[in-house]
Amino acid sequence: MDIDAYVATHRGDWQRLEELLRRSGGRWSRRDGAEVDELVMLYQRVATHLSVVRSASPDPALVARLSTLVARARAAVTGSQTPAWKDVARFFTVVYPAALYRSARWWTAVGVLFCLVGLAVGWWVADNPQVQATIAAPEEIRQLVERDFEEYYSSAPAGSFAAKVATNNAWVSALALALGVLILPVVWILWQNALNVGIAGGLMAAGGKADLFFGLILPHGLLELTCVFVAAGAGLRLGWSWIDPGPRSRSRALAEEGQAAGALAVGLAVTLFVSGVLEAFVTPSGLPTWARIGIGASIWISFLTYVVVLGGRAVRGGELGDVGVVGGSGGAETAPSAG
Repeated sequence: MDIDAYVATHRGDWQRLEELLRRSGGRWSRRDGAEVDELVMLYQRVATHLSVVRSASPDPALVARLSTLVARARAAVTGSQTPAWKDVARFFTVVYPAALYRSARWWTAVGVLFCLVGLAVGWWVADNPQVQATIAAPEEIRQLVERDFEEYYSSAPAGSFAAKVATNNAWVSALALALGVLILPVVWILWQNALNVGIAGGLMAAGGKADLFFGLILPHGLLELTCVFVAAGAGLRLGWSWIDPGPRSRSRALAEEGQAAGALAVGLAVTLFVSGVLEAFVTPSGLPTWARIGIGASIWISFLTYVVVLGGRAVRGGELGDVGVVGGSGGAETAPSAG
């Protein structure tokens, strides 16, 4: 897109909106009639312009100007600050799913590679007694297979166990996000986790307990590991934005991807809490294996549907999944009617 031509075409709308805001001092009432309707129309139009410019222009000054203009117009139209609950609702229905959707290729690729490595390691361990002997003594392996692995999930009261698990997983995810700009630490974290899962699965399979392994891992692991994949994928994307920023400057690319990673960090903390509850209350429960896996799979599928439906809609509407725009102008907004 020719951004200069776009600016020339729409500059008149921007100037007119600035004039209306300046004339009113940002204060409007319904008795202002036609000018209120014009203000609402221009607010909607310029919000759409902002969405287009943010996705196509590397000019931070232009983006900042339009962001400020849209924010001023929004305040003038609504006449009040957005309630905090609306900010929270917008985060979980627009910002967070958009951030997930925009980074989906990265975390899907991470997930596929992680599973392939884990399965390969598990197969190798299960099929080679010599490898098993290098991991632990036979008595230790027998204790793991017959008792320790299963008892781990009921080793503490469910409430405290859920909090402990959620905190640990949030820490791993935060590390993957924070260290993403360096790339290699994230690869190391993923390798270590895939190795641990593969070794545990291989030892359980060698002891004839593969069904128990998957019956205990899948109810919570589908969502839990997906969160780890999301964090790692976003971290790697952040690092790659430094190597290949595209049409943006490196500083702008890092800022935009960093703010999107911030949205993911907040959202993943909540999602990981859900997986922690599953691990504490569903995984060790007395329900049949098919029921426990079914509950975990249903919640996991609901999460993926949330990403595809709400995230896809938000991204198509111009949302960037930017945590800095909660309650602000993160894309093409829909203004309220002036009535």
